[in-house]
Amino acid sequence: MLNPSMMQCRLFLLALLLLTLFSVTGCSTVPPPTPPLHRAEDYIKADVTYAVDVSDPLEWLNRRTYNFNYYFDKFVFLPVVKTYEFILPDYVEDRISNAVDNIFEVNNFTNNLLQLKFKRTGITLARVVVNTTVGIGGLWDPASGWGMKTQEEDFGQTLGFYGVGHGPYLVLPVMGPSNLRDTTGLVADSAVFSMAGPPAWMNEDGRYTDEIIMTFNAVSAVDKRHTESFRYYGTGSPFEYDMIRMLYTSKREIEIAK
Repeated sequence: MLNPSMMQCRLFLLALLLLTLFSVTGCSTVPPPTPPLHRAEDYIKADVTYAVDVSDPLEWLNRRTYNFNYYFDKFVFLPVVKTYEFILPDYVEDRISNAVDNIFEVNNFTNNLLQLKFKRTGITLARVVVNTTVGIGGLWDPASGWGMKTQEEDFGQTLGFYGVGHGPYLVLPVMGPSNLRDTTGLVADSAVFSMAGPPAWMNEDGRYTDEIIMTFNAVSAVDKRHTESFRYYGTGSPFEYDMIRMLYTSKREIEIAK
């Protein structure tokens, strides 16, 4: 016959066993799923094209180019830009930016004219005249102060104006986000600039002065990166590539529609 202490011990163990079985059984019971408050089907329509729906058949290559641009920007381009900013005072940098912008008005004028935007074409022409004369070769920008704002247009926008779709998304080496339409436009703008810009002005004995043109191209490239605040992987988002793709495509569509 069990003594009282042994009986209490066995009752305690039995109670502990029953409590354990109850706990395990209760934890293994899966509660019924909670119905969602909102369904994707209620908001995403099959017949609507959204900003995130960007054609990117070369995504595997574009992502690698994006990574290349990050390293090139970090170890080559930005050190050059920082040296440029260290050497030159802000005042001189502003004069250079104005002069470069004034020269590139060639593209703005051409593409506004091709899109039959005659008012914008006239404003661009007036800007060139005012800034080249009163602004002393474009070093200053009095035209903006007089209400004549920059009328930015490029050949990619011109193609879009006439209904050409953006085509597949592309990431260009060094230059960054683009698409097939805008890359074609970039080539066309470069050709126009070569025929009507500095390469057509700066010549010696009927031949281009290669040193001057190369210097101008280098200065304009550094100036453009100097004025651009974007930094690769600066968003902190693991989806930065997708975000930039969406923002670039949306931005271009807005620029074409204006």
